[in-house]
Amino acid sequence: MKWNNIRTKLIIFMLLPTVACIIASMVISYHHTSQSLRDRAIKENTNLLYQGSLNVQSMLQELNRISLIVYSDSNFYRLLNAGYDDMAANIRIYSSLNYIYTSMDHVFQVYLYGIKDGKATLITQSTPKRWQEPEPYKNSVVTGTSPVSIESTHPSHSYGLSSPLLVPDTEEQVFTLHRRIEQIPTDTTLGYLSIDVKMTALTDILEQLYESGQEKLYLIDAEGNVIYSDNTSIMGEPMNQGWYSDQIVTSKLDSGSFEQNNALFVYQSIQEPGTDWTLIKEIPNPNLLREANEAAKINMLLLAVSLLLITTAIVVITIRITAPIRQLMKYMNQVQSGNLQVDIKATGNDEIGVLTNRFRDMMHTINNLILREYKLELSSKTNQLRALQAQINPHFMNNTLQIIGTLALELKVPQIYSLLSALAKMMHYSMHNDNDIVRLEEEFQHVNAYIQLQKERYENVFEFHAELNDDIKDMDVPKMILQPMVENYFKHGFDPEQEGAWIGIRAYPISREHIKIVVENNGRHISSDKLQELRKELAESNTESEIKQSLTEPDHRVDSPGPGIGLANVLSRTRLACGDDAYITIDNLPGQGTRITLNFKYRTGSETP
Repeated sequence: MKWNNIRTKLIIFMLLPTVACIIASMVISYHHTSQSLRDRAIKENTNLLYQGSLNVQSMLQELNRISLIVYSDSNFYRLLNAGYDDMAANIRIYSSLNYIYTSMDHVFQVYLYGIKDGKATLITQSTPKRWQEPEPYKNSVVTGTSPVSIESTHPSHSYGLSSPLLVPDTEEQVFTLHRRIEQIPTDTTLGYLSIDVKMTALTDILEQLYESGQEKLYLIDAEGNVIYSDNTSIMGEPMNQGWYSDQIVTSKLDSGSFEQNNALFVYQSIQEPGTDWTLIKEIPNPNLLREANEAAKINMLLLAVSLLLITTAIVVITIRITAPIRQLMKYMNQVQSGNLQVDIKATGNDEIGVLTNRFRDMMHTINNLILREYKLELSSKTNQLRALQAQINPHFMNNTLQIIGTLALELKVPQIYSLLSALAKMMHYSMHNDNDIVRLEEEFQHVNAYIQLQKERYENVFEFHAELNDDIKDMDVPKMILQPMVENYFKHGFDPEQEGAWIGIRAYPISREHIKIVVENNGRHISSDKLQELRKELAESNTESEIKQSLTEPDHRVDSPGPGIGLANVLSRTRLACGDDAYITIDNLPGQGTRITLNFKYRTGSETP
């Protein structure tokens, strides 16, 4: 495949925009779909976590309400305050704690320490017992302004009570509500109550908030410890992830979202007395953008099919377009090799078909021109022979004039010799037709010879003035452009009986590129009708470009100068030699007389028109 081939260029430049547009649309569509999925995921999961936080709060509120039974049970509160130690008091305390134990399905065990009697009570699945303990269990002691605190997830234990062992042998993951029991209305501490709650109380709520195996969920307390996670190995351990310390710990918002580590994180805080938890959901981007990736795969498949179809269509269309061009190139190659009679067939009515038809017409024209040129060449040979024969008469006339002039000198009649010399110069100047371009000085000399004859004819009744600037006397001009301008005076404006008649001619440069030749006289005015006719004739004079066009377009005709040499003829030849900007103006002078002005571009012998 040639890279400079028009067929290759068409295929490439038609495929590139198509592929670029398809890829751009896919990228934009994928980006828009991804962003839409992110926005939708953020909105849906924010609402989901908010609902989950409400459920957790409701569970914590229920747990807190159960712990307040120690205040609503007057007998229990009185015994705790008095510190009685008898069987009836123990039974009453057992009964109240057992009520707490059974009030909520997920309670694992209940621990109570009374400060007055220094005894600890533990209610489990086994028979409840009370022990004499000098100190309460350290984790149950709630300090600070809030009487309630929640201990994060931890393995169950017997609160330091080792004999007899009443707790089960297997550990249970629990979280604990600790309450400081105070003597109302004072802040005197009567005891400490701890309620262990199984993790199932949270898992039943939190497992509904995420898809296991595809997403992750964390419940973290104010100290940064993991209360709940789908990874049980980190429950109760500090959260040591960078995204937690960088984004959530430093955030002052109750809820929000962010992207980090190729995942989307949505978080929601849970605020309850003694509780400052944060619920966090992690959604990996592959799962989040699963729909977008599936759409991208479908688009890639469609792109492959589309490219196959588009490429096939482009190749077929390109071949159909370029096949006529290649055929035309074959025709041109045959013409270049010299076969001018090649049979050119039309290929259609489109632009290429029109071009082929024009090429065929051009070849017909060229063949006709070659035939015509051949005939003209034969005719030219004949004309040259006739011209050589015709030159005998002018040479004979010139030689005869020279003989008469010599005789005039011998007879001492110099005036006749001067006139014959002037006439001979004019004939010699006009006979040498091979020189179409002459020096401006030669044109002035020819005009002087013409004026000399006219003076003899009209017995010197007029004056002649000629001014030629030395800077332009060697410039090249077309032959025979000055005499017609001077001759118009003697044909139309000269009056032999006029006193003080005169005619003048001046040539001078008007800029670095243009010169002006002015012919003035004080003869009769040109009539307005004649003047208008002359100006129209000059305006319609052929330009250089029109004459050159006539050489390349046979149907375009340009009138060639006739046998007479008028002003229009002078202008046409000047434009041919010096450029289309040459022009002639004709004006009547105030009072009497006329002025003819020829303006054209400066030309030297080394220049070509």
